[in-house]
Amino acid sequence: MKGRLVMMRHGGTVSERRNGVRCRRRLPLTAAAFMLVAVFVVAAFSAPVGWSGQTTTGQQSSAVEWKAVGQALGKEGLMQPGDVYKVSLPRSDLQVTAGGVRVKPALALGSWVAFKRMGDAAMVMGDLVLTEDEVTPVMTKLQEGGVEQTALHNHVLHESPRVMYMHIGAHGDPVKIARAIHDALALSKTPMTAPAAAPAAGAQDLGLDTKQLDQLMGQSGKVNGGVYQFSIPRAEAVTDGGMEIPPSMGLATAINFQPTGGGRAAITGDFVLAASEVNPVIRALRESGIEVTALHSHMLTESPRLFFMHFWANDDAQKLARCLRAALDKMNVVKSQPK
Repeated sequence: MKGRLVMMRHGGTVSERRNGVRCRRRLPLTAAAFMLVAVFVVAAFSAPVGWSGQTTTGQQSSAVEWKAVGQALGKEGLMQPGDVYKVSLPRSDLQVTAGGVRVKPALALGSWVAFKRMGDAAMVMGDLVLTEDEVTPVMTKLQEGGVEQTALHNHVLHESPRVMYMHIGAHGDPVKIARAIHDALALSKTPMTAPAAAPAAGAQDLGLDTKQLDQLMGQSGKVNGGVYQFSIPRAEAVTDGGMEIPPSMGLATAINFQPTGGGRAAITGDFVLAASEVNPVIRALRESGIEVTALHSHMLTESPRLFFMHFWANDDAQKLARCLRAALDKMNVVKSQPK
């Protein structure tokens, strides 16, 4: 090669070596400007920026990056599929009954907040379980902190005391958002400390044949807080503001079984439905005696448009699993092979 670029000076002058002799020449202004812009562009994209403006070494979020978010919120979370940082805030302080059943937090009282990284900002979604008296002060404080409400409604019927569910959304600095949510929840009685460690999942005897439930549902469940839970994602991608939202941010159908003795279980949760699936699923549930307790949106600008259907029954667990499977078969969900 006859020429090799060695350096460029501010005036658009380059120094190069030709046939062993160093010489200089001046670039035209447009060429010099182009090279300067190229240098800055390469520098800008060569180092990803973290929440604090410092560089990070990986593309995916790490526990270290989220530590400040957990501290601001007042409780640490866990990484979930889809690179989502999720903090669970079960309302273990509430003593709620529905249909004569004492409701465990894992059945229907599980507040949560989820953070998904978007460059050096984050998308935040959540569902806050609140008593009626807590709704207005929490909502007001969230609005002051720039956290919006996307829904407010019931999930079950005839519960005592009355419980409301406030769905929230925000985009921006995750630490600032976490602090705003913390300040709002401080106006409620939501516990912000981790409860005593629960027994390992394999050590919990629910009094239900969970393997049989898996076979009947065509899905694999897991034990959580004395409740057997299924989480079933939709088969198509869901986006909001042009960004794909992972199922772990509240977009998977949730079906929960809480044992009530003698092989029976109370069930609740929510089906995540396209508009065309709503009434076929209602018919499948009602034909089996399962109550539909709520039908509504949880978000504002998602695509495709989704509807969330909550339900309730207390009956033979295997019978209920067959009925729920009939409803799932009306939906476009990911098919899972039970373990």
